[in-house]
Amino acid sequence: MTALGVFPPKPNALRELFSTDKVVIGVVHLPALPGSPHYTGTPLSEIRTFAVEEAHAYLDGGCHGVIVENHWDIPFPKPGEHGYETAAAMGVVTAAVRDATDGGVGVSVLSNAAECSLASAWAGGAGFVRVNQWANAYVANEGIIEGQAANATRYRSRIGAGPVKVFADVHVKHGAHAIVADRTLAEQTEDAEFFDADVLIATGSRTGDAAAVDEVTGIKEHTSLPVVIGSGINAGNIGELLPACDGVIVASSVKDNGRWWGRVDGAKVRQLTAAAEKAGAVLP
Repeated sequence: MTALGVFPPKPNALRELFSTDKVVIGVVHLPALPGSPHYTGTPLSEIRTFAVEEAHAYLDGGCHGVIVENHWDIPFPKPGEHGYETAAAMGVVTAAVRDATDGGVGVSVLSNAAECSLASAWAGGAGFVRVNQWANAYVANEGIIEGQAANATRYRSRIGAGPVKVFADVHVKHGAHAIVADRTLAEQTEDAEFFDADVLIATGSRTGDAAAVDEVTGIKEHTSLPVVIGSGINAGNIGELLPACDGVIVASSVKDNGRWWGRVDGAKVRQLTAAAEKAGAVLP
């Protein structure tokens, strides 16, 4: 904050992380990690190998970066309820992906575990985290989820992880948006920026659902931050949606079975990034 009490404009986080203004980011959905209900004793070395293979499928296909995510740790605990083993495993796997690839790497610990994500990212050498509910509160599968900005930014400062950027969802999927539904899209956008996010994310109503163009432009019109689309992107709609935003996060549509729990299909990735290139993205 300046002496006059005005926040100076932030540098473009996408440009800092990826050296470009239009990004395509893939999501590495990890197998169940130690401590989660579906974990069956898979050695962490095998999980690291899986993650590196999935990351290479995205990056070799033209994506700019990946997000390492613990999606098989379902059902997800609420923020503050994750064990030390989750942060440790995520940090180890993230470091393996970071060391084996050239693209930008981020971390997302579900559900909404901002501090755990920051710890994992900082330990693993990642440049950003995704946090679904950064400001305000909503009702989700896990119960009432409160915004994490206040605690997470203080935790980031305490551990010296200031360089780690925050990608924050606006109008987050899988939830009732604002408990009494009295916050407009414009207000939620401004709240996320005011609470120090670096990149904003527009989504559909759930995993695999695309954000509407009106949703994306509604966010873009009320922020100075980059805006990326975080769900529902495929080779058929990226030509329409990418020009309206600054990037996309992709997963389900490039899996071999079209669902988040499949394996990344390199041919599908290349088909999507070719469409992204036609829509204005500069591939790495």
